[in-house]
Amino acid sequence: MRPNYNRIYQDLLQKQHPEKLECPKIREQLGRLDSTEEILKLNEKLFKQCKESSKTNQQLKTYDKKTMMKLLNYQKKHDFSTSFMSKKYNISRTTFSKWKKLLEEELQSCS
Repeated sequence: MRPNYNRIYQDLLQKQHPEKLECPKIREQLGRLDSTEEILKLNEKLFKQCKESSKTNQQLKTYDKKTMMKLLNYQKKHDFSTSFMSKKYNISRTTFSKWKKLLEEELQSCS
């Protein structure tokens, strides 16, 4: 069971920032909240964060299987190192390695 992020963000925007609901780009993004990546993009767009809070939030992020596969396929397609991906997406190298082990069979079937 997964939270209904579309409903959460709509309620939040109606109460705190109703003017942002009028923006067509934001309404479009609200309709596409099916992966962690899309949720994080919308959150960044709506709420600008300071460095201190973004560092804390980074430690609390979780990624769904769809987003993990997308990042690993991107890495494989462009032949990027784990270190490069780690720096680019601000995810630890250990996490990428764990994802590779966890999703090894599915990554091979995608090739």
